Amino acid sequence: MSEQEQSKRSEGRPELPIERGFPIERVNEIAEKESRAKQYYRPIYTMHKWWARRPGCLFRAITMYSLLDQNTTADDVEVYEPGENQQLGDNGLDENDLVEAIANVDIDDPEPLWDFYPKDIRIKDKKILDPFMGGGTSLVEASRFGVDSVGVDLNPVAWFVTKKQLDAGQTDVEKLEHAFEQIKSEVAEDILEYYRTPCPNGDHDADVMYNFWAKELDCVSCGHTVPLFKDYRVAAGRYENDNKYNVLCPDCGAVTLVDDWQEESECEECDHRFVPKEGNVSRGGYYNCPECGQKEAILDAIKGEEEYELQLYAVEYYCKECDQQGLEKSAYKGYKQAESADKQLFEKAKREWNTRTDLHEYVPEEEIPPGHMTVDRNPLFDHGYSDWVDMFNERQLLCLSKLLKSISETHDQNIQEYLLLTFSETLNYNCNMVVYNPGKNLVANIFKSNSFDPPSRPIENNIWGTASGTGTFSNMRDMILKAVKYAKAPTDRYMEDGDTKKTDNFAQPIGINSEVYQDDMRNITAEDEYDAVITDPPYYDNIIYSEVADYFYVWQKILLENEYPGFDRVKTPRAESIVTNPYLDKKAEDFEHEMSEALNVINRALKEDGTLAFTYHHSDEESWGELLESLCENDFEVTATYPSNSDLNKFIGGEAVAFDIVIVARPMENRRPVSWDSLRRRIVRTARETRDILEEHRELAGGDIGVIEMGKCFQEYSKHHGEVHRAGELMSAKEVVDEIYGIIQDNDRGEQDIYRDLLEEWKPTYDDLNKHLKRSDASEEQMKEMQLFRMDGNDFVLCQWDDEKRQAYVQNKVEEGNGDLTNLDKAHFLRYHFEQGKDPKEYLERWNDDALRELCEGLAEATGDETYLTMIGVDMSLDAFGDE
Repeated sequence: MSEQEQSKRSEGRPELPIERGFPIERVNEIAEKESRAKQYYRPIYTMHKWWARRPGCLFRAITMYSLLDQNTTADDVEVYEPGENQQLGDNGLDENDLVEAIANVDIDDPEPLWDFYPKDIRIKDKKILDPFMGGGTSLVEASRFGVDSVGVDLNPVAWFVTKKQLDAGQTDVEKLEHAFEQIKSEVAEDILEYYRTPCPNGDHDADVMYNFWAKELDCVSCGHTVPLFKDYRVAAGRYENDNKYNVLCPDCGAVTLVDDWQEESECEECDHRFVPKEGNVSRGGYYNCPECGQKEAILDAIKGEEEYELQLYAVEYYCKECDQQGLEKSAYKGYKQAESADKQLFEKAKREWNTRTDLHEYVPEEEIPPGHMTVDRNPLFDHGYSDWVDMFNERQLLCLSKLLKSISETHDQNIQEYLLLTFSETLNYNCNMVVYNPGKNLVANIFKSNSFDPPSRPIENNIWGTASGTGTFSNMRDMILKAVKYAKAPTDRYMEDGDTKKTDNFAQPIGINSEVYQDDMRNITAEDEYDAVITDPPYYDNIIYSEVADYFYVWQKILLENEYPGFDRVKTPRAESIVTNPYLDKKAEDFEHEMSEALNVINRALKEDGTLAFTYHHSDEESWGELLESLCENDFEVTATYPSNSDLNKFIGGEAVAFDIVIVARPMENRRPVSWDSLRRRIVRTARETRDILEEHRELAGGDIGVIEMGKCFQEYSKHHGEVHRAGELMSAKEVVDEIYGIIQDNDRGEQDIYRDLLEEWKPTYDDLNKHLKRSDASEEQMKEMQLFRMDGNDFVLCQWDDEKRQAYVQNKVEEGNGDLTNLDKAHFLRYHFEQGKDPKEYLERWNDDALRELCEGLAEATGDETYLTMIGVDMSLDAFGDE
């Protein structure tokens, strides 16, 4: 049994599977697929946008490996086979098998418990907290194990999204379907009448999928109207034209097919020759007037005119009638020039919006608040946006208000909230901040870059939707219904022999025994209540969620303002958010202080043997030192770290590369003083042993192994935080992190390290020597030559400073003066001279080296000989280094 295991068991704290091993390989092979196809793997997370969601499979695995422990018995769990929901036993893995699997998890084989990943497991009498719940992934996954869960988030949008995910498992699907049909009967035709276009194939109308708009400005020099086209692409060709490109002719305005949009082409309508790649907007945000050649900054021109105009130039259509007639796909679904009828239809919508004042209460009235995302990162106000409604054209405001008014008349509060959630997610693809991806023939959502990025060519979606297209209310309705059905009977997907398998339905619905609160997590008053805190905390300079979430918030609050606290403000909370915010002058030190407050609350809320497991993402080496220091300062011990799609090799090599890590920590009270020499050797030994085990037994990339090594090293350090002595000084966590990176990179263990390791053994033997040599760069022959050990018959003798042969070797080295002395040689020489009553000052001045002082501290600690401290002038007793 390792020293770590002995320590934990002596403290009476049950060891967790996640602390012994975690099946990174299995989790990542699912996560890679799930991240690309949430709608198939876990449709619950497609109900509404939230930023930086972690894969559900990751949090399912974290929960399972964190809530089971070495004290779990068969009475503490239930295991069911999905589908029939019959307790297993003779037909498969049962509770006793689960308990056995828990005990068998290890760093070299963490997968015994993984066999239960696709099983319907219930874990009794456990309670978790997520104080930064965001999109609620941890709570959703925990609820599937039947545990009690509590979530908190400052942002009301996050609260609402998570609430509806957790409510879904108890929601009547038929009622919800009926409500959607009711909405459809009330407003669908009213909305769709504004998304018609003359079909190119006859005297009937087709459905508009997307309207293509372009901003235009008057040239500051000649007054010529300049449409802001960086290039004239509309969309890639499809079907039999998939080797061509649809482009806009800048002369006649036709949408024409060309062979190569980057080469000179000819318009099929007017024979104008042009290069579609060459628009009149150039790099750096300048327009070039085609009439007079004036080059001007677009933002300067907007400021001068105070506003820009929008030109409707193209339409993507779908014609149901032509589809039913059996025409070719490219005939009933394609692109065409915007006609006068299209522009007249928009003007009709505009007139209705301006006269229907009864609908104006169903759009937000708030101004866009200034902030980092709206002023510093992308200056919205410079682009002419001041109110939230400025992000929408009049037809969008008309149709959205009709839709929201109809939703507001739904009497069942829970059902109304799902309709509102559908509406809110529809906003993701329906505003003037949305663009079209011409290469993929589809619309992108407003937050494709996780910020507000005003486009020069916005796309207007069909808000209700037709048979083709994405991002419509109809699309979102289907997603919500699929998610609610999934929540009532979830499934899981996993890999088996290289193939993706899907389980039958689980009987445990999502959301049982879950509570969520909109609040500052620092207001949590719980003490000694939670078995685990499982979360994805804020990253100090990442997305400022409060500012981007306002886009949804101002619409949601129209119906929720009188229903829930938190929806009665003009914007979501800013100053209270634990994140750096340059606009509010919140700096890194503010984040560190606030995160420290949060960790203090978490520690207090956890049971004495509780667990903190969280994901963290950053590319800044300094932030990891700050994180480790913050954890340790708030009485946490890091017990494991695991990678999630990371590459630590690049990071350690000096490249700024973002990566994700799962960090596991446990509360602790007493820390033992230690010399850096002793701790460094322990860290080196731990890193080497960890790497050797992983390389031998696991199929992991070098970067992934490095992350696990780092966690083991952090674990060693966090037992001694604030008590690590180095050359008479105390080391900070940041200093230790710097050293740990070097250790992981170099990982050297030489003869001096092995000798000091053996000093710490109780009556070391020749077998102990060989055990240490196996995972080192040291040589037995070299250690013999240095007189560090000898064999006395069958007895192994570790030579001390006063050993006659060892001292003769050292004295000879000193007399030779050839610079070949090791620090251990110097220390033994000084110790001998000090014993002889000789002043070591001369040699200390000659060998002025912090590494020698560190070594002497380590030797004093390992041997119990305080003279090693006295002779180098350290006024400190051995008690300061503990009793290790």
